Amino acid sequence: MQEIRSLVVGGAGYIGSHMVRALADAGCRSVVLDNFSTGHRDAVTGEVVEGAMQDAAAVERAVRAIGATSAMHFASFIRVDESVADPQKYFANNVGNTERLLDRLVEMGVRQIVFSSSAAVYGEPRSTLLDESHPMRPVNPYGESKLQVERMLARFERERGLRWVALRYFNAAGAHPDGTLGERHDPETHLIPLALQAANGRRGHLTVYGTDYPTPDGTCVRDYVHVCDLADAHLLALDYLARGGECRAFNLGNAGGFSVREVTASVERVTGQPVPVSFGPRRPGDPAVLVADASQARRLLGWNPRFPGLDTIVAHAWGWERRLAAAARRSRS
Repeated sequence: MQEIRSLVVGGAGYIGSHMVRALADAGCRSVVLDNFSTGHRDAVTGEVVEGAMQDAAAVERAVRAIGATSAMHFASFIRVDESVADPQKYFANNVGNTERLLDRLVEMGVRQIVFSSSAAVYGEPRSTLLDESHPMRPVNPYGESKLQVERMLARFERERGLRWVALRYFNAAGAHPDGTLGERHDPETHLIPLALQAANGRRGHLTVYGTDYPTPDGTCVRDYVHVCDLADAHLLALDYLARGGECRAFNLGNAGGFSVREVTASVERVTGQPVPVSFGPRRPGDPAVLVADASQARRLLGWNPRFPGLDTIVAHAWGWERRLAAAARRSRS
């Protein structure tokens, strides 16, 4: 693998902080650029430049700090509901600020980037197993903003020689196996941490939206991929670019889905505690099944997830939830 010196934009967030840890474990140098609007300062070790991705001077300081030759971009707003309520916020940050970031990176000679994209670029699925050839018709501003950035990357490739890979995550989940990193979204919207909080008594109940889907148990089926496996894919993507791989997007998922009921059953197995559940109506735009065909990432990147099992993903997230709960108790005492 090539020598990696990478700028991690948004490296204080959930996936970004795991990426920084993976880079360090692989013996690679990195520097984090983050304005800490949603990320957590205590999630980051190593070199950090505080600043926004649209701040050209901050980008320059970060790149020069380690002589970065590549970048990884995690600094997007990610809440679908918020994007619907305030689309301008999402297009201004996820698209406009990304263009400013790319412009400065290319000016400074950083010509390789891995972009954190999303399955939301596909919109309403036409099949239960989605590959990269599926039509891209996002149904919310969040997904549209990710698609616009992918198109922007292709333009920068044509016009300015940028080399890029976009990784389309399905459902990022889990936590670092040692329990020191995990999800801390505010508000939390992801199923596994919500279910764990309910099992741990830190949330009154878990709301399940829809029990009448055309699935074996009536609840939505999703493809969960471990956050550490996502980080591994980014490292492989940089190596792929260095070997002259074609600029393109890759799906990242486990090619097998789990329903909401299967997730809550896993949480109960792992924790030994019941998950209090209430039931609500379907949410508009929630497809019954959303599962990735990630065969291209396996074939071209050599990506082989280390933690594909649902109980393993939940167990790692449970280690992190217990750490958060203990910290909350200490703060109250």
